[in-house]
Amino acid sequence: MKKIVDYRKLLNVTEAAELSELKAVYRSMMKTWHPDRFTDEELKFEAEEKSKTIIEAYHFLVSIAPETRNQSFADYTITTTTSNIADFDYKSQVLTVTFLDGSNYEYFDVPKAVYVKLINADSPGRFARRHIFNNYVYRSTNKLVATA
Repeated sequence: MKKIVDYRKLLNVTEAAELSELKAVYRSMMKTWHPDRFTDEELKFEAEEKSKTIIEAYHFLVSIAPETRNQSFADYTITTTTSNIADFDYKSQVLTVTFLDGSNYEYFDVPKAVYVKLINADSPGRFARRHIFNNYVYRSTNKLVATA
């Protein structure tokens, strides 16, 4: 997905970056781009925008990092194997799935053809378990909604 690639380029990290590396890069960039370091209003505004982008990139990459997903894998497995799908939405190769237990997950780089097959499946839950849940990069959006 373009968003993932762009965020990795912005923070200059690879796909294999661990949380500690992400954190170190994030802190270093925030020291450089923190708006309080600038007195000129134009530069301060630019720094504010850049720092917002850095913060968004950091939080996004942390949410899809393997370490983060490993911490919540047990809950994820329970949700995807026992809870039915309440609703799903597809936009720009991002499939958002809402489960009956209240969990929400985003799946990235899902081809439109797979989404069409999900829509047309006799059992969307079974199709998703076989072809989506463990095949695409995902993140939980429950915490994002709670803090927004």
